[in-house]
Amino acid sequence: MGQWELIPGVCWMGVPVSQMWTVATYVLKQKLAGRRQYPLVLMLEPLFRCNLACAGCGKIQYPAHILKKNLSPEQCFQAADECGAPMVSIPGGEPLMHPQIKEIVEGLVARKKYIYLCTNALLLKEKIGEFKPSKYLTFSVHMDGQKEHHDLSVCKEGGYDIAVEGIKEAVKRGFRVTTNATFFDGADPQSLRDFFDEMMHLGVEGMMLSPGYSYDKAPDQQHFMGRARTRRLFHAALSNRKPEWKFNLSPLFLEFLMGKRTFTCTPWGMPTYNLFGWQKPCYLLQDGYAETFAELMASTDWDRYGTESGNPKCANCMVHSGYEASAVHATFNSLSGFLATVRGTLFSKYPSAEAKAALSQPMKPVHPAGLVQLGANNQRP
Repeated sequence: MGQWELIPGVCWMGVPVSQMWTVATYVLKQKLAGRRQYPLVLMLEPLFRCNLACAGCGKIQYPAHILKKNLSPEQCFQAADECGAPMVSIPGGEPLMHPQIKEIVEGLVARKKYIYLCTNALLLKEKIGEFKPSKYLTFSVHMDGQKEHHDLSVCKEGGYDIAVEGIKEAVKRGFRVTTNATFFDGADPQSLRDFFDEMMHLGVEGMMLSPGYSYDKAPDQQHFMGRARTRRLFHAALSNRKPEWKFNLSPLFLEFLMGKRTFTCTPWGMPTYNLFGWQKPCYLLQDGYAETFAELMASTDWDRYGTESGNPKCANCMVHSGYEASAVHATFNSLSGFLATVRGTLFSKYPSAEAKAALSQPMKPVHPAGLVQLGANNQRP
């Protein structure tokens, strides 16, 4: 897959009670132990190669000898044990291309980790027979909006239709299925709302959303939104919300996207382990690597990252790999935060006449032609 895959929510509809309880008790234990910095989700990248060349993804830009490499199951298990987070997201690359992905998933399930296997679903129907439905396993399918938007984003005509067929097959077989979507400059808020309807119609458990982020290796640097445009888009799309929409994200993180809340980044909440080791400081930025998780936590200067740090690399970042954990921290850090989460769960419509009016005024991209050309240049069979 490409960017910012699947970070599940904690105590909102669409997530099994057992997962809610596991994560909630884990966070409370960290609080009682006085730990300010602790992992919530391990971002485990067992490979970088992919069968797509998405315009906003930098993972496949590595040289060929790196793209041929895989983490072994034993390396994956050691990382999960070191980190100790209750949830493991498996992005890439495309994890279903890993020759031992079945063994990796089975080993993590045996450890009772809640796994979000992130996939573009091109191989899902072919590979799904290797897996068994479990409350610990969710297929998180990359869906970047409606058909035209998705195919353009992943630079593959027909990609949307293949992914839909994969979702249908997984749902039919009894698997947990979520979607994860990244939206770029020029995304239409009404189209987002129509997309939400389409995904709910497919029977997915919940949806994950994130704005794109212009990290260094991404080939398309023109179509990432600044913070103001991100808030405008999500305020229009997520206000006047339909009750049938289910999001696999914290209500407070959704409010953050809408511009209703301000959070500081918590990059240690979702540490990344890949072919090079423990990546500093987060899934998207590469400022060196550590050999162990303990070294990552101790040797990283966390104050250098996040919008509030003044680091230009973080200036426009609002992605959930940095801020979903912040929202979870806010939920459990105070009574007001907990009550705000409960309120956002029970009263999620967010009525707004201003947002409704904005739906008739589609956002125009700052660079309208670049992504189309890039998509043509990066097309893969």
